[in-house]
Amino acid sequence: MKMVLLWIFVLFIASLNLGLAHVNGGDQPLAKINILKATIAFHEFAAISAQPVLLGLKGEDTQWTTVIFMNPNPSSDDWVGVFSPAKFDPSTCPPPVNDRKEQLPYICSAPIKYKYANKSSPFYTKTGSGSLRFQLINQRADFSFALFSGGLSDPTLVAISDPISFVNPKAPLYPRLALGKSWDEMTVTWTSGYDIDEAAPFVEWGRKGDLRVRSPAGTVTFKRNSMCGSPASTVGWRDPGFTHTSFLKDLWPNFVYTYRIGHLLSNGSVVWSKTYSFKSSPYPGQNSLQRVIIFGDMGKAERDGSNEYSNYQPGALNTTDQLIRDLDNIDIVFHIGDLTYSNGYISQWDQFTAQVEPIASSVPYMIASGNHERDWPNSGSFYNTPDSGGECGVPAETMFYYPAENKAKFWYSADYGLFHFCIADSEHDWREGSEQYKFIDQCLASADRHRQPWLIFAAHRVLGYSSNYWYGQEGAYEEPMGRESLQRLWQKYKVDIAFYGHVHNYERSCPIYQNQCMNKVKNHYLGVINGTIHVVMGGGGSHLSGFSEVIPHWSIYRDYDWGFVKLTAFNQSSLLFEYKKSRDGKVYDSFTISRDYKDVLACVHDSCEPKTLAT
Repeated sequence: MKMVLLWIFVLFIASLNLGLAHVNGGDQPLAKINILKATIAFHEFAAISAQPVLLGLKGEDTQWTTVIFMNPNPSSDDWVGVFSPAKFDPSTCPPPVNDRKEQLPYICSAPIKYKYANKSSPFYTKTGSGSLRFQLINQRADFSFALFSGGLSDPTLVAISDPISFVNPKAPLYPRLALGKSWDEMTVTWTSGYDIDEAAPFVEWGRKGDLRVRSPAGTVTFKRNSMCGSPASTVGWRDPGFTHTSFLKDLWPNFVYTYRIGHLLSNGSVVWSKTYSFKSSPYPGQNSLQRVIIFGDMGKAERDGSNEYSNYQPGALNTTDQLIRDLDNIDIVFHIGDLTYSNGYISQWDQFTAQVEPIASSVPYMIASGNHERDWPNSGSFYNTPDSGGECGVPAETMFYYPAENKAKFWYSADYGLFHFCIADSEHDWREGSEQYKFIDQCLASADRHRQPWLIFAAHRVLGYSSNYWYGQEGAYEEPMGRESLQRLWQKYKVDIAFYGHVHNYERSCPIYQNQCMNKVKNHYLGVINGTIHVVMGGGGSHLSGFSEVIPHWSIYRDYDWGFVKLTAFNQSSLLFEYKKSRDGKVYDSFTISRDYKDVLACVHDSCEPKTLAT
């Protein structure tokens, strides 16, 4: 039996390669493990096992497992890694990227999570035995657990468990709603293990209490050679399964719809998901209560405490859970970049979609592109940095729907009731004369302020104002060429509020134009729009960013904490802005805007239409 396990793991080892920590990605917990240097030293008296062997017997897509292990030579830096798939085909593993004289077989894939052996067994170093609990989600493959000594920098494999698996690893999971290209359309995107030659994907849906109809779905995926570099193309690669999107059209405004996902198998049977529901969008311009959530830079965290030794996204679950608790009072969410911080470790996209499923399956979950989704040298991104870990936008563009004309050009407009949103892509050129600048101009110009008075601009990086420490060191208050290029458009079209992430804190400016506060009021704005309020809301969950010691005159409120913004439109004349902390859901900063349509038409500095005295 030992020899069989050894041979299985030789194949397993020959397919893996988890190299040195990804450059500029040292915070990614999985990047801390130097598996490329791992050695195999199975110990006769070392053992590891996991229970239950079969997961999801009651239809669950998430389940806790208990891992029991024993090591006759224990140390404080022993750790347990969760690998999925449990076994690998060596042909799928690329050769070592460094010295080919390295000892083979070698491990060339990251675990999907890990814990130190003594995390819940304080006497492990004395007894050599312990147990851990892991929370697993269905990720289209089986799992095995490996016990390593030697810490993260010099790991030695001493034992590996038999595999465990979900009942149906291919099941359709983690639905994500998003607005379509018209107000009466909702899209449903989900992940499964079924390609189109195995099953036909569809959504069965209808108004609550009415007969249901079926809408077909399209299927896409991406491969290792779609990645732009390592670790995404090497140590962080994991098969993403298949992404399906269905378009639910001709929705009645403000109705509750129920839906469930189906895959029609060749034998005529159907694999079903759970049943979900959502409320359709209001008609553009409709006077009704409409509530919008905006934040950036949330990331993911593990509820079982794994992967968290670098304190990577310590506030992610706080924000997620606050939104889930308040879900009945939320109509749409905008996550403006830096979604997962997977940084090239593709398994983390499943973890993230599972984390936000309670939100994204119930309300539209709209996203923007951030540096950790898109940036990679010589890949066409505006910033020549390796922040995406080699993903260069591909997982984000594939796994989420957004109503862009070109998925690779991550800018789009969205209408929701009284709101008109212009979502920019700060990872592509936005300067005057660029393709994106022309889009922003057109998007802002297309807002019908009589029907949709609330005009919102959003981008990931700060293209407006922020007194972040980095910007202060540079003597600036924004990304280079940011507001210099776009400020004229914000003023010309009288943008109410501009939102940004990237900086991991909260800051609100006064209504500002050309570095000058156009209104000294702080909490209630009346009448004409004479400047745009700029808000940094990048405290969704990732490690926090410090402020400059200098507080600019335009900075109204700053907070070094995790949180999110809630916009509530009561009608065409009244908007409430609230900044809430994720830790308690309480409001810590707020203001209101009261305005009539005639105030939008009013001429203010640099926003006046041409005039003539001709009669």
